[in-house]
Amino acid sequence: MECGPVLPDSLVLEIFLRLPHEAVLSAGLVCRQWLAVSRDEFLWRELFYSFYRIPRSVPRHPASVSWYREFKRLFDCIPCVEVQTLVEHTDQVLHLAFSHRGHRFSSCSKDCTVKLWDTERPDGNISMVHSSSMRQFNWGYTQFSQFNADDTLLLVSGVYLGPHHSSSGEIAVISLDNYTLLSRVRNKPYDVFGCWLNETHLISGNLHWIGNMTSCSVLWLNKAFQDVESENVNVVKRLFKIQNVNASTIRTVMVAHCRRHDSPDLLLDYEAQSQARRQKEQQQQHQPLLFDLGTSGSEEEEEEGEWGEAARLPTGRHPQPTISGLDHVIQSRKNVGQTEMAIETHLAKMMGKAHTKAPDPSLIVPSEPGEGEDKTYLLFTTGSLTYSPHQIGIKLIKPDQMTTSGPVLGEERSSDEFFDSLDHVIDIHGHIIGMGLSPDHRYLYVNSRAWPAGCVISDPMSPPPIAEEIDLHVIDLKSLREERRSLRAHRAFTPNDECFFIFLDVSRDFVASGAEDKHGYIWDRHYNICLARLAHDDVVNSVAFSPADQELLLSASDDSTIKVWRSPRMVRLAQTPSRPRRPRGILSSWLSRNKNSTSASSCVNGKP
Repeated sequence: MECGPVLPDSLVLEIFLRLPHEAVLSAGLVCRQWLAVSRDEFLWRELFYSFYRIPRSVPRHPASVSWYREFKRLFDCIPCVEVQTLVEHTDQVLHLAFSHRGHRFSSCSKDCTVKLWDTERPDGNISMVHSSSMRQFNWGYTQFSQFNADDTLLLVSGVYLGPHHSSSGEIAVISLDNYTLLSRVRNKPYDVFGCWLNETHLISGNLHWIGNMTSCSVLWLNKAFQDVESENVNVVKRLFKIQNVNASTIRTVMVAHCRRHDSPDLLLDYEAQSQARRQKEQQQQHQPLLFDLGTSGSEEEEEEGEWGEAARLPTGRHPQPTISGLDHVIQSRKNVGQTEMAIETHLAKMMGKAHTKAPDPSLIVPSEPGEGEDKTYLLFTTGSLTYSPHQIGIKLIKPDQMTTSGPVLGEERSSDEFFDSLDHVIDIHGHIIGMGLSPDHRYLYVNSRAWPAGCVISDPMSPPPIAEEIDLHVIDLKSLREERRSLRAHRAFTPNDECFFIFLDVSRDFVASGAEDKHGYIWDRHYNICLARLAHDDVVNSVAFSPADQELLLSASDDSTIKVWRSPRMVRLAQTPSRPRRPRGILSSWLSRNKNSTSASSCVNGKP
């Protein structure tokens, strides 16, 4: 359709700049001229910065191909539409974990079960495929799970109820071939959670009190199952023995494989992004520069659908029976005064200096190009001022520590070195309540509730008050420093004398977290903005992106449900009548067109 008297493009552009994006899209359907103007890059750049309220100093995503496509990605490809609610759990759902392939996920709950779910049903719905109750092993509840690297084993962590109402933790390993229980490992305190080091070995913890306020945490490497070879090979080996002061303990262990750092999914340093892009352009100056954010199919499909009408946001805690590991301190506190405890801490620090191995210098010394790509870090929360976790501890795991064979129980150390030192410590200055790694293991995201600025801690058993706002810190594990400002939007209300944890998750482009305000939240990692709020009827304890499709997100809540969220684009495609699928991505589309043109050329030349 053609318009009447033609307005100059510049005048049409000025008009479009004063319209909301939905009106611009509708106006583009009027005639060819308006359609061309409605796709103008300058227009969508202005709409992008004004709509999302992003500082203009922030550059466009390094993998984006246009401002229009980038606006559409943030508007149409965020998993913010609820498509299914799973109600099979009968109590608070505490944690969710996807398999590495994304074909299954597991859920843990206060109902003391771990459930497995299938995400690849033909009808697109998610269904439960297995449920295991851990009540028979005297567990109070399941709290965490993790698939091993090849998705053949599932690590399940829970709270074990011992005699006299004492509680510690236990880790179970379940085979995903036949759902049999392969092994059980004691884990103390229970909020160490445990994690996989590789396909067949997992890390657990143990805690030994050596005073009223002083303890040592021992981290163990365990083989996931025993086999014929295990008769001649150790199935457990001590990794590290670390001194704790002021009633602190090591918790929340996780493993980061630094070999992925050299090809990150996303650089959060804007200057580093520019340098990386320039290097890539120099390396590929004779090749077409092709990116694929994985958000949709061909350009023709991009233009279809009324994506401007999608609903968007412009813009936990789970108390434990007792504070983990503090039963001993609480009892001691009744009989020992604050002065005696301060003297004990002073003496413990002096003993620690005399009997602790030196830090590994290879962690903090920059590696030469090509070196260090196989480094493996053990990350965990700890503290030095109070029992509440306020620091990130980092230990380098060496190649000879990757297996249970070799020296055990400290045979390789001198008799004067009781403890291992932390190779690096990052202080968050607040109560840490959650951690998550980016898929490339380059960045560590940390949920914390800040202490008041300038606060002084005089009593380790009386930590400072904590903010209701949750700060989401971002730590670069290559430079070992915090990047950018903290992300904010979510809130928590549990006081600092209770133990709680809110699990977060990170995809290639997004980060999501639960909160105690009955919502989950999604941010864009590049632009540092909150994009969506996901409503529940109670505290949201955990969220999880599918590693196969970041437009699929799960959230788990104290309301005993798991909600399934998909992007407006995916919902729209699911409602569209089936048709022959087109190749996804720019590269596959280009290859397909090239193949078709070659075939046509062959037919013209008389070849079959």
